[in-house]
Amino acid sequence: MALSRRTFSALAGSAALGLALGGSGGPGAPSAYAARSVPTGPAPAPPSADGRRHIVGYDRYSLLVDGRRLAVWSGELHPFRLPSPSLWRDVLQKMRAHGYNTVSIYVAWNYHSPAPGRYDFTGVRDLDLFLRTAAETGLYVILRPGPYINAEVDGGGFPGWLTATKGTARTDDPAYLSHVDEWLTQVDRIARRHLFTQGTGTVLLYQIENEYDSHVTEATGRAYMSHLYKKVRADGIDVPLFHNDKGRNGHWTPGSFDTGGERGGWLYGFDGYPSPYRTPPDWGRFGSGGTTGGATASPSTPGFVPEFGGGWFDPWGGAYFDGKGYAESRRTRDAAYERRFHLTNLANGLTLHNVYMTFGGTSWGWLPAPVVYTSYDYGAAIDEARNVTDKIAPMHQLGHLLQRVPDFAKLDRAAEVKAKGLKVYHLANPDTGAHVYVARNDGTDAVTTDLPTDAGDLRITVPGKDAKLLATGLSLGGRTLKYCTAQPVFCLTAGRTDIALFAGRPDDMAELVLSCPAEPAVQRLDPEAGWGFDGRDLHVNAPLGKGGLTRVLVEKGGSDTPLVLLFADDATSVRLFPYDTPSGTLLVYGPKLLRHVELRGSEIHLTGDVTDATSLEVWAPRGLDTLVWNGRALHTRVTLSGSLMTTDLLPEVPEVVLPELSGWRTRTENPEAGPNFDDSSWQVAGRTSSFSTTPVPDGQPVLFADDYGFHYGDVWYRGAFTDSRGLEEISLAYSTGTQGMLMAWLDGEPLGTHRMPVPDKTTTVRKGTWTDTAVLPVRERLRSPGRHVLSVLVRRMQHDQDGKALDTHKAARGLTAAAFRGAAPKVTWRIQGEGAPDPVRGPMNNGGLYGERQGWHLPGFRDHDWEEASFPRADRRQGVTWYRTAFRLSVPADVDASVGLTLEDDPYRAYRAQIFLNGWNLGQYINNVGPQHTFVLPNGILRTRGANTLALAVLSEFTTLSGPGAVRLTLLGRASGGVPVTPV
Repeated sequence: MALSRRTFSALAGSAALGLALGGSGGPGAPSAYAARSVPTGPAPAPPSADGRRHIVGYDRYSLLVDGRRLAVWSGELHPFRLPSPSLWRDVLQKMRAHGYNTVSIYVAWNYHSPAPGRYDFTGVRDLDLFLRTAAETGLYVILRPGPYINAEVDGGGFPGWLTATKGTARTDDPAYLSHVDEWLTQVDRIARRHLFTQGTGTVLLYQIENEYDSHVTEATGRAYMSHLYKKVRADGIDVPLFHNDKGRNGHWTPGSFDTGGERGGWLYGFDGYPSPYRTPPDWGRFGSGGTTGGATASPSTPGFVPEFGGGWFDPWGGAYFDGKGYAESRRTRDAAYERRFHLTNLANGLTLHNVYMTFGGTSWGWLPAPVVYTSYDYGAAIDEARNVTDKIAPMHQLGHLLQRVPDFAKLDRAAEVKAKGLKVYHLANPDTGAHVYVARNDGTDAVTTDLPTDAGDLRITVPGKDAKLLATGLSLGGRTLKYCTAQPVFCLTAGRTDIALFAGRPDDMAELVLSCPAEPAVQRLDPEAGWGFDGRDLHVNAPLGKGGLTRVLVEKGGSDTPLVLLFADDATSVRLFPYDTPSGTLLVYGPKLLRHVELRGSEIHLTGDVTDATSLEVWAPRGLDTLVWNGRALHTRVTLSGSLMTTDLLPEVPEVVLPELSGWRTRTENPEAGPNFDDSSWQVAGRTSSFSTTPVPDGQPVLFADDYGFHYGDVWYRGAFTDSRGLEEISLAYSTGTQGMLMAWLDGEPLGTHRMPVPDKTTTVRKGTWTDTAVLPVRERLRSPGRHVLSVLVRRMQHDQDGKALDTHKAARGLTAAAFRGAAPKVTWRIQGEGAPDPVRGPMNNGGLYGERQGWHLPGFRDHDWEEASFPRADRRQGVTWYRTAFRLSVPADVDASVGLTLEDDPYRAYRAQIFLNGWNLGQYINNVGPQHTFVLPNGILRTRGANTLALAVLSEFTTLSGPGAVRLTLLGRASGGVPVTPV
């Protein structure tokens, strides 16, 4: 039985805070606060910070919000991978419009904490702003603050300074937990201001830890998880908590660790990243069963996938996708892939889905983990440049289905159904009697066959490696659907009209049968449709994709409410946008995107995006007769279906012209290589012990960069010694992330460059720490008595993640040892890395290059005395060369243009470049490794109507001629509309 609000309020102030959440104290043990029976009914209203308390519970079918079933259709978005807060609203609005009701976010500890005891939640790190924006957009939030997040970010989200601290991470080590508690205190102070249960925000679920599959059977692991649980509860977080099991291990199910006596508020979830080349697995309530069967590990809680593959990441060199980058990820994990896998999940009773990623974004600066390069596009439905791709169709259709058709939140397995060439799942809603069929084709060729249903045999075609969902017995407002061979997408009521949308592949023929006790009045509003009445049923046929949207109006026939049947192919369906307002629901058809709706008197004010010329059609509550699009009133007419339709087309987006990049200036740097460089302010590398997992070589000082407070980017070493006579060879051992590099000079003369190899697909693609020794011969003319200086630049790349809880994030970065052949000089080492963290851009923006320490990357730096330069370049030197230029953009104010920077050169030239736009480190280009050649320049950092400064810091290896070659701006997308963008 659900709690009354009075009872919930009393509990919320007690130590039994979590009891009101519903749930289970262990497998099979129902909570006193889980609803015994919740009938199928309308979903909760879209969430907002409405000032009212809400009850969040669950049973084995779904979440329950204020006694109503909620199916969660969530998309993963990382605010830290989009360092322009204005654009958070852009992506969130795209997600809401395309069917998502929830956004899931990691909160990266390293992004907010530059040093122990220091935390920054301002500017691009304003978590409070993100949570407010999500609530304003009408999205629930799944909050995932770690402390460990993995996420293909540096150290798995652990701050750089944690690598040099005492304590074993991801255990109950008190030293580690003291840092964790400090972090969670900071996050939870913000999170509790946005709890949906309190009516102050839309945070619905909260995750502790991430894919923690170590120490599961050990006391330290259970104590660690219990500590996190109790800490979060003590901080006032009263929404359901969960952990995401890495795979299907049955780890951390309800009752598996101590939660302080609480018998509710804990969900079991598991992650899944199926291969597009394999058969979709049955991981839900009707799957293989047992503790390793997915959702069956926790039969009393709803099926929950906190991460389900919406793409996949790509490593340096592009091994996963044959060097073709994320375009190939999106091709292999396309709309059909998403449909086949997500429909399988739906058929297995999973009602909490989170698609990882829905928008991947950019691992800018020194944010990426060793296993990825700058782009984190992920092959997601919304690409890195914020373009909605063709992959959105199944996400859009399933999301709106789960929100608008309540039958799908409560389904039981029904009688087995077989169809030749297909795997069929048959489910039924025990309350409404609706039946659901998922027909999956795991072969490569299309299958046409008869599908037995409770409404008779249906002739269907399912393309290869695809799936189709069909339903019988659904309520379409005041009428009942007997069957349809196209997928239902939504049914809603706008004003006094019921509207139902059915969608499928282009050129499919939709056959729909509607039960009618009396003959209806039917109007074919578009010529493509056909209909007939046989005395009991209305039969409607419509080819999908012919002429866009096909409309059929049904009146009478046993109901006083008109019904508009809509038929669309995938491309058309994603231009239909339901929107709930306080006065009722609207349906908008035509634009590329619907962002927001406000009703003002008799006017409907809509904001959104247009790319191609299009009409605009709106079904709305009664009394509304005027359309205003992006502030401009439109001429309209009333259609036979009761909609308002524009009489003129909205114009297509205007062209955007980008300037050529010219006026380059250049300057070489690395004075640190010279023998007379003043390094007196550098730290002496004289430590003898370290908390690193890398052993300190006997008889040598600690040279690990992190031990001296240098955690990100490049690091310089200068070793002073006397007498190089007899010195034949210097061996420099070093440890880096993927694609690390070392350059060395003796008395300013280059000794050589060494780089780590490119990962291969089978053995090293996930390798996070690379170690090697650069063996560098010393030329005869460098052997002499007197003072000498060995200068070494290490591009350390990033810290390893700690996925197995082995403190692998503490592996050394930088030099680890130096050895000499032919002589045994006593070396005094000094070290220098990045300067103080940038107060705006954060600790992960800058490394330790001389130009970075001098501000050469900043827009205000005066470079008038630098040499003029033009591209392509063909230089040969070992070291660092900077290039700077300025350019202006004049994108129209009502156009959202996404712009990238493209670099291309002879693929055999060995060099790399850091890209700085207006001082922001937006990525690293490695010419002869790739696969990335185009880097997104986010609006807000990019001034689309103003002046910009671009700087490239190029590291050349001397082994080949180096560039840059071609450097140009690239238009990645454009639309009339967008959101207002504030510069950052």
